[in-house]
Amino acid sequence: MIDSDLFHSICKKIDTYTDEMVALQIGLTAIPALAPESGGDGEKKKADYLLHYLQESGFKEITSYPAPDSRTSSGIRPNLVTVIPGRAKDRTVWIITHIDVVPPGEPSLWRGNPYEAYLENGKIFGRGTEDNQQDLVASIFAAKVFIDEGITPECNIGLAFVADEETGSLKGLGHLLENDKNIFKKSDIIVVPDFGNDEGSAIEIAEKSILWLRFKTRGKQCHASVPALGKNAFAAASHLVVELNDLYRRFGDTDSLYDPPGSTFEPTKKEANVPNINTIPGEDVFYLDCRILPHYPLAEVMCAIEEMVKSIEHQWGVTIEISPVQQVQAPAPTPEDAPVVKALLEAVKRVRGITAVPVGIGGGTVAALFRKNNFPVAAWSKVNRMAHQPNEYCLLEDMVANAKVFAHLFIS
Repeated sequence: MIDSDLFHSICKKIDTYTDEMVALQIGLTAIPALAPESGGDGEKKKADYLLHYLQESGFKEITSYPAPDSRTSSGIRPNLVTVIPGRAKDRTVWIITHIDVVPPGEPSLWRGNPYEAYLENGKIFGRGTEDNQQDLVASIFAAKVFIDEGITPECNIGLAFVADEETGSLKGLGHLLENDKNIFKKSDIIVVPDFGNDEGSAIEIAEKSILWLRFKTRGKQCHASVPALGKNAFAAASHLVVELNDLYRRFGDTDSLYDPPGSTFEPTKKEANVPNINTIPGEDVFYLDCRILPHYPLAEVMCAIEEMVKSIEHQWGVTIEISPVQQVQAPAPTPEDAPVVKALLEAVKRVRGITAVPVGIGGGTVAALFRKNNFPVAAWSKVNRMAHQPNEYCLLEDMVANAKVFAHLFIS
């Protein structure tokens, strides 16, 4: 049972932080933190800014866990962890957020510079303001209350700011779990605020398996006016795209825990082939994004895809190379009665006045990595689902209210 008077005073203090929250959002947005895969130089400059801010704000125990990455100018991908000691040293309430962002995309779709954040009508616009800075900032100020007010929490407060979430987490949480599993304990409360809806009514306890595939079709280039002299890699790949849609039928089970309830198999990225119109391409590359219900083994899905590929190769006289980009068999869900789920249900009810429900999702968060290592974890946030969109924004009121939810977890 939490101390209601204490929580009330904590909420009042959080309300006084709004200007500082906006300023931190603007400062973080101004520093692009793009992975090398996305044409960036990693998160080092942004992490340095964040480290300085934490130090200036009174956070004492800050540890860096850099992951080597020769593709960046610094040679590393930064991961920061800060802990505020509590009375019970053997248990920590963790909020895990990520530092990196995705590229802005088409510049003309933005109202201004994506990296110059601004506040307008209660919304903070800019790349990364929602994904994941809204809750990164909220977690900092939820913890900062305890520093500013001299409150010792019942158990430790832990904040982790990780790299590489947008491109697989190998250099982020994956690095932390692989190199120092002693940071986290099975008895900890671990929350990943990188999923949510516009009501804050969904607590993610399960994720679908992820299978990202690259298909490279090789045919024979020739002049487009004499197609018989070549083998059109683009045409063959296009027929394969249509054939792959049959995966929806082959793996058509549904589970109401998830939204959407079934598996999805969507062609996405397409690489450029020939630069001119009158040449038949001899090579073509496209990608497939699969989110698959956990009871289907990924090996079974791959077998079905390989059958389709062989059929297209035979029909068109081409060769097709399949390369996995990301392949994660979903671990078992977090139990609905796990302490982290109960704590979130209570906190959301107290702050938001709503009864949240456990759900499963098709998107990927770092929560899956925790589950793979047998840590009970839940993902929750109230967001407007502006992630990866042009003119991304977060609501200031959501950032403040989410900070109160996190603070409730810290004293529960």
